[in-house]
Amino acid sequence: MREGELQRGMAGKKILVLSVPAGAGHTRVAEAIRRCAIEEYGDAMVIHLDAMAFATPRLRKVYTDVYLGLIKRAPGLWRHVYRLTDRLRPDGWPNRLRRWIEARDSRPLLAEIAALAPDIVICTHFQPAELLSRQIAAGLLHCPVWVQVTDFDLHRMWVHPHIAGYFAGNEEVAFRMRAQGIPAQAIHVAGIPTMPAFSRRHERADCARDIGLDPGRTTLLLMGGGAGLGGLSSMAGRLLAIPGDFQLIVLAGRNTTELAALHTLAAQFPGRLAPQGYTDQVERLMACADLVITKPGGATTAECLAMGLPMIVNAPIPGQEEHNANFVLEQGAALAAHDLPSLEYRVRYLLAHPARLEEMAASARMLGRQHAARQVLETVLVAERAYA
Repeated sequence: MREGELQRGMAGKKILVLSVPAGAGHTRVAEAIRRCAIEEYGDAMVIHLDAMAFATPRLRKVYTDVYLGLIKRAPGLWRHVYRLTDRLRPDGWPNRLRRWIEARDSRPLLAEIAALAPDIVICTHFQPAELLSRQIAAGLLHCPVWVQVTDFDLHRMWVHPHIAGYFAGNEEVAFRMRAQGIPAQAIHVAGIPTMPAFSRRHERADCARDIGLDPGRTTLLLMGGGAGLGGLSSMAGRLLAIPGDFQLIVLAGRNTTELAALHTLAAQFPGRLAPQGYTDQVERLMACADLVITKPGGATTAECLAMGLPMIVNAPIPGQEEHNANFVLEQGAALAAHDLPSLEYRVRYLLAHPARLEEMAASARMLGRQHAARQVLETVLVAERAYA
């Protein structure tokens, strides 16, 4: 669909994007789709709702507090839950009971959707997708529902009947969708949507100078600690002790304790460490970097690839993030670090072998899908014209 046709296709259409705040990735992907529609096709009416904002407190607790508590405090138990739920029969009694509870506890969401009367729904989490699949089956919802999988993995709970189409992050996920019985024509390998800012060119010199760094020096971006690696300040201290002409950006987000410790550390390494608190311009930090050290969340991984940045991945959540890590490792865009010594070794190796770092960057650029959100919108609008 050409740009003018797409703009006309968006006119008068109401698109509802549903996410769940089980981690930040589902929300970021949903917001990327909304932002792309608004920035490129300003006459579109795109609404992004948190499905859990319309659920009972007990359901919200399961999908947010319980999930986040498990992955933080009992990752081994979460691995068991992830595998078990992937193997359960869709029509078995545990799933039937779960669906009954979720339908009961999601009635306000269904009422809100009915009031909004969207022309298209896009889900970036399996819970609203399953709920709406059953609404379509019951004849209570009459618009197409699409599903954007937000990791380089496919769990069985993403797969439901009566879904208009699925968006996969890569060809392997598409293959696994077909193996689950999803028709090939309903599967679209679009990538994982990222904010429009990750598809733009950012001048490295400007971005580096904004945070007090030298744009000509090799720069590492550290975006998260984890099991076996410790806190951000201890990781940063270990890295800064490595000999070499490089500098370090550390993104502490809203962790004020770590941010304060990083500022203390920065005083010991003047001009080499740039601590950063919460920002909504991560793409500008990435524009300064030659290498990102991060947990391999689906959205974060997609953002790094969109910016053509190689990674050292650490502390993946069992299940989906392990699959994300495996994807970039197999494709040559990343290395893995399991503890501080392995992280130090890999950083030393890449600093000593810049050609290897460039090979990884080239692989990342090959994998990056900067316009995934646009492809999602094009696909659903082309299908909507046929659906109508």
